[in-house]
Amino acid sequence: MACLRMQSCFFFILTLCFWASNCVEFNDIFEPSWATDHVMYEGELLKLKLDNVSGAGFASKATYLFGKTGAQIKLVPGDSAGTVTAFYMSSEGTLHDEFDFEFLGNASGEPYIVQTNIYSNGTGNREQRIYLWFDPTADFHTYSFLWNHNQVVFFVDSVPIRVFPNNERLGVPYPKKQPMKVSSSIWNADNWATQGGRLKINWSHSPFISTYKSFDIDANESGVNAESGGVNENGSKWWDMPSYSKLSPLQRRMLRWVHRNYIIYDYCNDSTRFTTSPPECAGLRF
Repeated sequence: MACLRMQSCFFFILTLCFWASNCVEFNDIFEPSWATDHVMYEGELLKLKLDNVSGAGFASKATYLFGKTGAQIKLVPGDSAGTVTAFYMSSEGTLHDEFDFEFLGNASGEPYIVQTNIYSNGTGNREQRIYLWFDPTADFHTYSFLWNHNQVVFFVDSVPIRVFPNNERLGVPYPKKQPMKVSSSIWNADNWATQGGRLKINWSHSPFISTYKSFDIDANESGVNAESGGVNENGSKWWDMPSYSKLSPLQRRMLRWVHRNYIIYDYCNDSTRFTTSPPECAGLRF
């Protein structure tokens, strides 16, 4: 297991830094997963392009089990209706685990919607949607996952927007055994993404570009035996320390602020889809 941390260390050929001082090229850590010609390197930036030919995506070569992963992203500006940019972690197979940020494109002037979802042992249908409280096309913002044995936390910058606690005691599968890749993509989802599919992509505005400036991976790399990197003086990983087992009081206040002001859909409250509330929703209060 290895603990990798890639800071904002992008040089002329898009170079990333590890926890230590050594730097590596982007292609040493990630690789295009489809449409290589739509994955573009421009100085210190990486860009994914969607046009009427194809979208694009990339994924990490390694898989990770627990830790924190994140990326600084600037989303598609202007009329992005029908497009989806995703940043996510996922394992493979029908019984896979997955954590999703999906940024749903919009008509110019409308707020961006972020849809999050969690799959555990192949079961998803746990969508939440929020409005962002800033313009995510004007500058870079950090979107990240914290993942340990106790909880999965979705962060926008330093603000937690969602928590998925370990509820195995309630019979809810929890993602704890399947290492996952770190991935991102942009694609045509105009059959559902914007106003339920009523707004389609206006291809005269293409190409649609999502831009990335840095990545941060501080996590267990599957299959690697590391003596350092994330290990504290007691020999345990930092993400298993008690301070990360639940949100701090400040983080709980921030999460309540998001849910009171910006959440627009929560599967836990959807009695049309779920005649019986999913078990993990019981008593979920912040």
